[in-house]
Amino acid sequence: MLSVSNLSVQFGKRVLFDDVNTTFSEGNCYGIIGANGAGKSTFLKILAGKQEPTSGHVHLEPGKRMSVLEQDHQMYDDQLVLETVMMGNPELYNIKKEMEQIYAKEDFNERDGERVGVLQAEFEEMDGWNADSDAGALLSNLNIEPELHYTTLDQLDRTQKVRVLLAKALFGNPDALIMDEPTNDLDFETISWLENFLANYEHLVIVVSHDRHFLDEVCTHISDIDFGKITHYSGNYTFWYESSQLAAKQRAQQNKKAEEKKKELQQFIERFSANASKSKQATSRKKMLDKIDTSSIKPSSRRYPAIIFDREREAGNQILNTEKLSSSLDGETLFRDVSINMAKGDKIVLYSRDSRATSAFYEIITGNQKADTGKYDWGVTTSQAYLPLDNSKFFEKDINLVDWLRQWAKTEEEREEVNIRGFLGKMLFSGDEALKSANVLSGGEKIRCMLSRMMMLRANVLLLDEPTNHLDLESITALNNSLKKYKGNMIFSTHDHQFAQTLANRVIELTPYGAIDRYLTFDEYMQDEKIKGQREKMYNGKTFA
Repeated sequence: MLSVSNLSVQFGKRVLFDDVNTTFSEGNCYGIIGANGAGKSTFLKILAGKQEPTSGHVHLEPGKRMSVLEQDHQMYDDQLVLETVMMGNPELYNIKKEMEQIYAKEDFNERDGERVGVLQAEFEEMDGWNADSDAGALLSNLNIEPELHYTTLDQLDRTQKVRVLLAKALFGNPDALIMDEPTNDLDFETISWLENFLANYEHLVIVVSHDRHFLDEVCTHISDIDFGKITHYSGNYTFWYESSQLAAKQRAQQNKKAEEKKKELQQFIERFSANASKSKQATSRKKMLDKIDTSSIKPSSRRYPAIIFDREREAGNQILNTEKLSSSLDGETLFRDVSINMAKGDKIVLYSRDSRATSAFYEIITGNQKADTGKYDWGVTTSQAYLPLDNSKFFEKDINLVDWLRQWAKTEEEREEVNIRGFLGKMLFSGDEALKSANVLSGGEKIRCMLSRMMMLRANVLLLDEPTNHLDLESITALNNSLKKYKGNMIFSTHDHQFAQTLANRVIELTPYGAIDRYLTFDEYMQDEKIKGQREKMYNGKTFA
């Protein structure tokens, strides 16, 4: 369906891809993974024809149509929303516009009538008469209300534009669909809809995403960019990750007999197959594990940060109490009358359809912002470590990372350079990397520094506002695994489904008309029909919790 032949990409002396030959087959969904800088987005741009390789070429089967999720959110600002979606099928859209132009002519003649007849036949063959309703249905499924369908995109906010561009990419059932981070700026409900859509999609999908749950739900194959090559593995992301970890362990145990290794791998595959059979992804992609070759599983070259959260002391029974906390922004209510009592051992996922609400809640309970009404109290035995959504104020000084982290050392021993470098080294800042200036770091490097700071503080309550932002899959996985083992309390907000599902034992949702508070897993909470009804009422201002 789509093939890459002798592809090489080089920037100066840096080689991203070296003589890559691979094929992407019809009916499969390939998740492209690789460490930061491996070339994932570059590879997608080359597949989409938006960037030329140094050598080699990409071949799409003749007669097939490719659709690409656009990244430029201002590109269609002067276009109507519905029209933008239909542009996703250029041939159909161009026929539609040409017919409209001919019908609008004042001097409509016989030649025009003949041309319209030809266009109408082509339009009907492409199911063009249903194009408006199909585009409208896609928009509605992506939570773009009907009253917005005939406005221009410049009237929409960023998250709405993202949904429109996603609808444009999906429109018209393309033969090959290429998407770079399609879940960015989407809420959990919309991501779930997209997962279902792609899991049942009959054509080729190639996607880059840092959302592990999304990759697990939609992918039949993982395409790993490593050592300048691309290798396809049958199965989803979790299977790839666990099998690569197993392969690395086996490689470290050089003396283990080949028969023992093979048996261990086979048992792993059988166990994974049993778990995967319960997922909706396995229902739609029924035989994703049928062709797994145990000999193809190889250790990865990637490095995972060593994230370890210790506590200086164990907290008592009183953790956090809030009474009728409310907050607004520019006259708009973010949340109202939030009263919670955090119990020892609670790991709370704090959720809202408006991320400004969760960020405001953290800023209030950390003393950085005043609430409109209400109060909060921390238990006297608690200590908090906070990862804010906006960490820019922490990186204003032009100092190296050793001196940057030393600001939060509590003892003379901790201030010693060897110990500071130890914390930084766990987060992959080793050697000269630890001497980088704090004010020139990338988004992912800043998050890793902030996590180093939190580790040093050894708090018994962690507050994390979107901790996976800017992190690569390796860091996200390491952080998730570390937080599973953490014995203290935690409040966190995330758009990472696996984070929410694997870490939280309690869900608190903030709305402009109160809060919903349940001791449930995240999936149980989101799937409960009674809670769904209550949530809709509270967002629409019809009831209070």
